[in-house]
Amino acid sequence: LPEQSLLFKCFCPLSQGHCTVKYQTFEEDAPGTVIGNLAKDISSAASSAGGSRNNFRMMKQFNSSFIRLRESDGQLTIGERIDRERICKHTLHCLISFDVVSYSKEQFKLIHVEVEVKDINDNSPEFPRKESSLEISENTAVGTRIPLDFAVDEDVGANYIQSYQISVNSHFSIDVLSRADGVKYAELVLMKELDRETQGSYALELVAMDGGNPSRTGTTRINVKVKDYNDNSPVFDRNSLSVDLPEDSPAGSLLLDLNAEDPDEGLNGEVVYGFGHQVPAEIRQLFRVDRKTGRLTLESPIDFESKNTYEFDVQATDLGPNPSPAICKIVVQVQDVNDNAPEISITPMTSITAGIAYITEAAARESFVALVSTSDRDSGANGQVHCTLYGHDHFKLQQAYEDSFMIVSTSPLDREKIPEYNLTVVAEDLGSPPFRTITQYTIRLTDENDNAPVFSKPVYEVAVVENNAPGAYITTAVARDMDMGSNGKVSYKLADTYFMGSPISTFVSLDPASGSLYALRSFNYEVMKQLELRITASDGGSPPLSGTANVYVRIMDQNDNAPVITQPALNNGSAEVLLPRDAPTGYIITRVEARDADEGVNSDLSYGLATGEPSVFSVNRATGEIYLNQVLSHDVDETLSVTVTVSDSGRPALTSAATLHFLVIAGPPPSDRTVYQAGGADEGHAQWDLSVVIIVVLAGSCTLLLLAIILIATTCNRRRRDKGGEDSDSYGEKAAFDGHSYSSQPGGFTSDGSEVPCVYDSDSNSKPRGNKQEVRYAPLGKCGEGGCRLAHSTLHGKDSGKGDSDFNDSDSDVSGDTGLKKDGPVVPPIGGQNGEDKKKPLLI
Repeated sequence: LPEQSLLFKCFCPLSQGHCTVKYQTFEEDAPGTVIGNLAKDISSAASSAGGSRNNFRMMKQFNSSFIRLRESDGQLTIGERIDRERICKHTLHCLISFDVVSYSKEQFKLIHVEVEVKDINDNSPEFPRKESSLEISENTAVGTRIPLDFAVDEDVGANYIQSYQISVNSHFSIDVLSRADGVKYAELVLMKELDRETQGSYALELVAMDGGNPSRTGTTRINVKVKDYNDNSPVFDRNSLSVDLPEDSPAGSLLLDLNAEDPDEGLNGEVVYGFGHQVPAEIRQLFRVDRKTGRLTLESPIDFESKNTYEFDVQATDLGPNPSPAICKIVVQVQDVNDNAPEISITPMTSITAGIAYITEAAARESFVALVSTSDRDSGANGQVHCTLYGHDHFKLQQAYEDSFMIVSTSPLDREKIPEYNLTVVAEDLGSPPFRTITQYTIRLTDENDNAPVFSKPVYEVAVVENNAPGAYITTAVARDMDMGSNGKVSYKLADTYFMGSPISTFVSLDPASGSLYALRSFNYEVMKQLELRITASDGGSPPLSGTANVYVRIMDQNDNAPVITQPALNNGSAEVLLPRDAPTGYIITRVEARDADEGVNSDLSYGLATGEPSVFSVNRATGEIYLNQVLSHDVDETLSVTVTVSDSGRPALTSAATLHFLVIAGPPPSDRTVYQAGGADEGHAQWDLSVVIIVVLAGSCTLLLLAIILIATTCNRRRRDKGGEDSDSYGEKAAFDGHSYSSQPGGFTSDGSEVPCVYDSDSNSKPRGNKQEVRYAPLGKCGEGGCRLAHSTLHGKDSGKGDSDFNDSDSDVSGDTGLKKDGPVVPPIGGQNGEDKKKPLLI
């Protein structure tokens, strides 16, 4: 790349995050010419050779085609040829200003770069006309000055027009003057009296020269015509006037009321006003001179920001022959007013979408987000701008220099909580009244992988029925990641664990995209009750973050195993069992035992008899005990067979059966064998199924209702009889009986025929009339095998108040349950055969 040595200045306070760097370059330099290197220049200015490597980024993109920045080291080069006259026109100092951010992982610095474009002498002076004409009266006084066209040079400084020259002539010379804005111009000075009769015209050549090296020139031809004599010329009150004009003055505003006097009479003394020939078209468009009155007015609006000073000549001429005009120099100073609102330009550090700044959510405090540049075309206090940021406390404005501000973060950011900030930048000047500009700006946070996937629940518990088909769906474990993009894209994986000696991946498969879990094999509850596994969810960040969840797959039992009879030992589905011929009723012959590999209700077993004599054999449904219902007769076969069934409680139930052959042998049973107790709680519980229970409950309810009705009727009847029958009672008090079962012997007599008194011990709560009453037996009948027949008129049974009849107490009616009565002595029953009580009814 072409290089050249340029002026370099750097002001970088070590305590601040911004500095200003100034360079110089020349216009028309070749593209690629190196202007400077920010990394080296800032490092040398700050005297810090160490530190991490910085990158550079140009913020302001104005005139970015002229200056190029290499981001790796901050080298500045010429982008395209710079024409100073095109971008700066007549400005003495031409600056290309822009901002560069120097940033690293640790910090950032805002650098304001000013590149001054130095002028080269690439433009020659030019006159507005190549040839012009002047008319001068022959009686014009020596020393009279006549304004001439001034040349224009696009260059500035030393390369601008420095002098004028005129061709050698004895009658004329020039005087070079400077205007208030620095522009040099020439006036033609009459050095010698003219005589039209001697010489009527003069051809002069005016040359303008700039100060370049080498110098450039421009030439115009001036034709001077000598006119006949006119005695007096108009005279202005003042030869120069200055006026201040506010830039917001409307068209038609009066600037000056010019006046010139001419002592001549007639047409020679009549004065008219106008612009001189050398006044440019720009002046003629902005201002107007009334030809007759000399009133100078504003023709069209002016703008202080475009140009603040106008200088031109107004001439007064009489209408006589060969007039000699009088010149008055006018200087118009444009006064600034606050007529421009501030302008706001926001340049983000990182921008993907126009008008939106992007910053990572992991940015530290005081991180640079965007550069806010303000400008106001007004001057003074009208051009001073105050900037304010509204919208959120997470960002603030920090002044960088002059009218530039930095938007920086003030606190940690979290995209998952606030992904986007809508800020308002307000710029207000200090004019009176002030102008205000409001700009909305958006800051959008870019995602960082700072959130791990989180499962909807840490533990998943799911039940699967055994004997499932391979590939059956089990469940879906869902994890959410609050990040976005690849940082929030979740994939699932089974943890590498072993179960029953095999990898867990041989039991189940996991969809890595959805987290759905599928069975790879058919599960057997009898082999494994529960499957435990762990799922890992990972995002796509770099480095990735992950979360885990435990899945407990509980295998549900299915009724897929039939009961297996283990006792007695079977041979081809049958077994032989010895049965003593003299075994009593209730004798437990054997106990059938079975097992079921299932669990729960599927393994709850019940026993039954499918074939055989139900009058001879019975089975306890709960325990499987087979017992005799009755004593075997002597003519029974030597072999009796029954088919025993064992069923589980599954739906549907599974059943196994076995045939038992009972070999009848002579003799009594062993003394240690148990006799089955019929009517026990366990038997009743085992024998009754749900339908029986329901029927019993309903029957009991109806019975209770019926008993209640009978009790009420009996009570009413008893009260009525008590009133009318007390005197007819032969014993003076009623006899009360407690109902019990009676033996087969005649009541009131022992086995040898002697009389036994029957004593009733009444319950104190139910018999208020006394503790004990002796009941004598009347010889009104006989007791035999059929029972005792008593005369109704002799005995009267009184209910205890708890029963449902006159003879039977509710606690112990004639039902055969003699053992339930607790109080009072009871006549013991005489045992029957094999200990079985022979219960006989009481015959009345």
